[in-house]
Amino acid sequence: MQWLRLDFRKRLLLAALCCLAIGLTAPSPLTAFSMAERDRFQRTIIDYRPRLNPEYKKIERKYTRYLIVHTSELGLDTTLRVVSKGKQFRNGRRTDGGHTHYVIARDGSTYRILDKKWTADHAGTSMWDGRSDLSQMSIGIELVGYHYAPITDKQYRSIGLLLRILQDAYGLDDRAVLTHSQVAFGRPNRWHKRDHRGRKRCAKNFDRAKAGLGPTWHYDPDVRAGRLVADAQLAEVFYSPGPRAIASAVEETNLISKHNTAWLIAGEDFDSSATVYQFPDGRVFTGDQITEQVGWNRIPAKTVVLLNQSGSLAELKDDGPVKTIADGITAWSLAGRSYNHHTTIYFLPSGRIKNGSMISDWDDLPVSTRLIIGYNGPFPVSKDRSAYRIAGARFKDPQTIYYLPSKELLGGSRIEDFSRLQAGTLVFVPAAL
Repeated sequence: MQWLRLDFRKRLLLAALCCLAIGLTAPSPLTAFSMAERDRFQRTIIDYRPRLNPEYKKIERKYTRYLIVHTSELGLDTTLRVVSKGKQFRNGRRTDGGHTHYVIARDGSTYRILDKKWTADHAGTSMWDGRSDLSQMSIGIELVGYHYAPITDKQYRSIGLLLRILQDAYGLDDRAVLTHSQVAFGRPNRWHKRDHRGRKRCAKNFDRAKAGLGPTWHYDPDVRAGRLVADAQLAEVFYSPGPRAIASAVEETNLISKHNTAWLIAGEDFDSSATVYQFPDGRVFTGDQITEQVGWNRIPAKTVVLLNQSGSLAELKDDGPVKTIADGITAWSLAGRSYNHHTTIYFLPSGRIKNGSMISDWDDLPVSTRLIIGYNGPFPVSKDRSAYRIAGARFKDPQTIYYLPSKELLGGSRIEDFSRLQAGTLVFVPAAL
């Protein structure tokens, strides 16, 4: 009997040691990708290098210490054009492109913009652990989307694979993977009296765990060393000691509110000519106009902040409830978190009508697509169903939208004779009705 008890204890100990060995050798989420998966992923990367601006000067990077994740703050087409060809500013200044090495679309498609051995101009004024000008020692990865919008699961899978490949190539651990918002810093301005973090909010919504990354920095080394002043919001997002999730620490909206200021949305681009403020009353200002024409403390709540706008302000003028997707103006920038809601209605140039819940590929919504936000419908006008029966006393209201067979969208106040509405006219009424 004693021999049996001893044998049982040995077997129990052996089983425990086996379990411990398995636990110690089990791959982390980042290393869970097989070589076959990595090979397949690399074969699917779209080579965008031939479209690089020929004026961009290729300089070989001497060493690579960091991988820096960005959010592009633009839709796919505009992101690809800007990082390849360069940025165009309203004052006539332009850059020569080469602003990142890789772009990952919302559907996970990955584009190679620049060979990884060259230096990409992506980090700008930056510092980490006392090292500055990080573009000279890092690889840049752009996730198509916004720092106040969700990053898709397909993007997380693609960036997880890409990071694993790059980490292996350069011998980098997970602490070498940082976001642009972590490393960018700014000179003194109206929000900060000293050199400070927070110049960019780029990729502050990046969830490392979803990309398969493990432990990282628990503090900002440059703030701790006194080189920079901390940004309170970013410090909470990246270095909060509690288990608070990034999503709860970030206010996911580009609307001005009591707690969501121009600085928290746009960072040091708050007063840029490429940052546009759409007021609730329809007025539109660029960031460099606010000081003299409005005043920063007088921006009304629910003002929409649009980043990286290089087109004409006329394109952004409020035309009532009907919004239009244009170059650099995406569904998210117009509708915010309601972009994929069933009460956001899209009118495609082809004549098709879809609500937000019916659309999956947001990067391919064509320019000139129109949308209305917070509506129920469509309700067709017929011989037995008049506009009044559909919308009630508000059938003439400018917020009641009519989609005519000619594809024209009109508010109720612009319909001259309701008795002559053609059959097939569609009525959309505010969801609150």
